[in-house]
Amino acid sequence: MNSIELIILNFNEVRRRSLKVWTSIPNEKLHWKPDDEAMNCLEMIRHVLESEHYYHLAIKNRGSLSVFESPFENRPFTSVNAELEFAEPYRNDFIGTIKSFTEEDLTNIKIDRSDSGYIRDLGDMLLRVAYHESVHTGQLLDYLRTAGVPRIRIWD
Repeated sequence: MNSIELIILNFNEVRRRSLKVWTSIPNEKLHWKPDDEAMNCLEMIRHVLESEHYYHLAIKNRGSLSVFESPFENRPFTSVNAELEFAEPYRNDFIGTIKSFTEEDLTNIKIDRSDSGYIRDLGDMLLRVAYHESVHTGQLLDYLRTAGVPRIRIWD
């Protein structure tokens, strides 16, 4: 297995575990949040999906976008499945882009996000994107614990 295949495996594993958590959230808890400043469960799921799309565009751009017109913005929040269905073509495009890179691209392509405080190799950036989703999945598990909702087992 080469590095590109491992990165895609990591993305798929992170998403598989996220889906277990996301789809286990009871409908009556989708709008729950721990405090007034936090995102609710459904907003956090959208944030992950929308951020992945942003990161995809930033990677293609080789850096931060000066303007980001999000296709996720101004859509009503309805359900986890609706969010996933809407995001599916963006996810497929992102995975396709990753597959188009070579092993050399992972170290030779630089992603300039100086505005956010860093410039990273493509390989590093791709791992950061998956990590972003992982962090929010863990955050949702904490939300569920705090809300008194049984948590699904993600470590299989």
